[in-house]
Amino acid sequence: MAARIIDGRQIAHEVRGEVAVRAGALVQVGVTPGLAVVLVGDDPASAVYVRSKTQAAREAAVAVFDHRLPATTSQRDLEALVDRLNQDPAVDGILVQLPLPPVLDSRAILERIRPEKDVDGFHPVNVGKLWSGGRGFVPCTPLGVMRLMASVDTPLSGADAVVVGRSNIVGKPMAALLMAADATVTVCHSRTRDLAERIARADIVVAAIGRAAMIRGDWIKTGATVIDVGMNRVDGRWMGDVEFAAAAERARALTPVPGGVGPMTIAMLLSNTVDSAENRRVE
Repeated sequence: MAARIIDGRQIAHEVRGEVAVRAGALVQVGVTPGLAVVLVGDDPASAVYVRSKTQAAREAAVAVFDHRLPATTSQRDLEALVDRLNQDPAVDGILVQLPLPPVLDSRAILERIRPEKDVDGFHPVNVGKLWSGGRGFVPCTPLGVMRLMASVDTPLSGADAVVVGRSNIVGKPMAALLMAADATVTVCHSRTRDLAERIARADIVVAAIGRAAMIRGDWIKTGATVIDVGMNRVDGRWMGDVEFAAAAERARALTPVPGGVGPMTIAMLLSNTVDSAENRRVE
């Protein structure tokens, strides 16, 4: 069988269109969704990510408040900026681009963002709501993965799902979302024994471990849905965590790298921001 290749760019385009409609409706009643983006230092990759996010936000009728700070910025000054953004009624979402320079305490900065403006979904309050079944912001990449799986009608209830990777940004929240959808979830990582056997039983595989082609195509169960979150630079080109060509011969549906999960992360960030603005209107 040949897998259906999930076009993340097209689905992200659809999400951004939905966001633009919702944002436009808010503007009509005097509420302009606002996203504050904070970039500290001159990391080239971070600069590219921020540029993509701000461009996508403006295209979706979301106002962007861009804050570029030097790498020499102190913890106190960055915390003061976050405090000002927390109090600014025009700001619905605060995005602090990671990684921060090593001298700064990232955890302290992320925890300083008010949970209702934490559109990245990293604040402990939002993490707790996710795991306890409450309503809060969910990290954007796992949220995008759920939308990708829905686009190909992936059955979740009762499915055996394997998440490879245990990061706070992808692996852990992904497991929580799948469990909330009634999947039976196994979280694997670099030290998991018999990884191939676990994947071979999985109806759903979400690969987010950050190792190029670590998951071999012949491990994939016939008919499985495979979502590859990995972005690994190898010999000048991007590769995912899954051996793509071999997996495509067995999977029911599969995301490419690039063009799969990546575009969804930005789209869901904008969706979260408009969610926050809609909450502001209700208040």
